Amino acid sequence: MFERTAQGLTVNALLLRLSLLGCLLLSGVQAHAIDLFRNYQPEVVISDPYIELRTGPGRGFPIFYVAGQGDAVTVLKRKTDWFKVRVTEPRVTTGWVHLEEMRHTLDLSGREIDFGELGLEQFSNRRVEAGFNGGDFGGASSLTGYVGYALTPNITVQVEGTQILGDFSDGMMFSANVLMYPFPTWRVSPFFTIGSGIITTKPFSTIVQAEDREDEIAHVGAGANLYLSDRFMLRMEYKRHTVFTSRDDNEEIDQWKAGFSIFF
Repeated sequence: MFERTAQGLTVNALLLRLSLLGCLLLSGVQAHAIDLFRNYQPEVVISDPYIELRTGPGRGFPIFYVAGQGDAVTVLKRKTDWFKVRVTEPRVTTGWVHLEEMRHTLDLSGREIDFGELGLEQFSNRRVEAGFNGGDFGGASSLTGYVGYALTPNITVQVEGTQILGDFSDGMMFSANVLMYPFPTWRVSPFFTIGSGIITTKPFSTIVQAEDREDEIAHVGAGANLYLSDRFMLRMEYKRHTVFTSRDDNEEIDQWKAGFSIFF
C-alpha cells in the first residue's frame, strides 16, 4: 500500500524531532505547578545544618531565608524539582527549596524520605495523557497524535490520528483503541492494545489515474511507557494492522513508532 525509498529515512528523522517539539508545546497547556500535596501536606525535619528558601521555583530567584537544623518544614506543593514549603518557627515563612536540599530532611519518625518516588506515583495514577510519535508504517513514514483517558489504572481508552507519507501515496488513519496495563505502577510500564478505525489512501497522480480508497482497519499490538520525570514519558509501540479491502484478500501492515507524551 505504501512504499518508501532511502530518502524517507530523513523524513522519519524529522518526524521524530517534530514529536519531541509537539510534546514540549503541549506541556505549556498546563504550565502551573502540579499540586501533589493538595490533600496531604507532610511535615519534615531538617537534618542538614541548614536549607535555603528562595522566593520562587528556580535558582534565579534570590535566597531570602535560611532554615536551620531541627526546624520543622511543611511541604505545600511541588513544581518539577522545586518544593514550596512553610516554616513556622521562629516565624511563619513560605518559600521554595530545591529537591537536592529536600533529600536532606527526615520525617517525624527520623526516617529518610524518597522524594523521587512522588513523580512515579503521579505517573501511575495519571488520568489523561497526550502525545506525538513518529515511525514506520509499512515502509512509509508516519506521524501520530493521540489522547487517552484512564478508566482504571489498568485500562485506558484512546483515540489517535496518523498521517502516512509514502513515495507513491499518502494516507490518513483514525482509530479508537483500548490499552491494557498489567503493571501500571512500574517505571517501564508495558501494555497491550486492540482497536479499529478507518484508513484513507490517496495515490499520487500518474498517467493512469488511481482512485482514492477508504477501508476499515483493525489492529493488535504491544508497547511500553517509560516514565522520565515530572509529567513526561517516552512511549514505544508496535502494531499489526489488518486492512479490510474490497478485494478478495486483506492487507497486513506492520507499524513501529516511538515518541514523547505528557500526562495530567
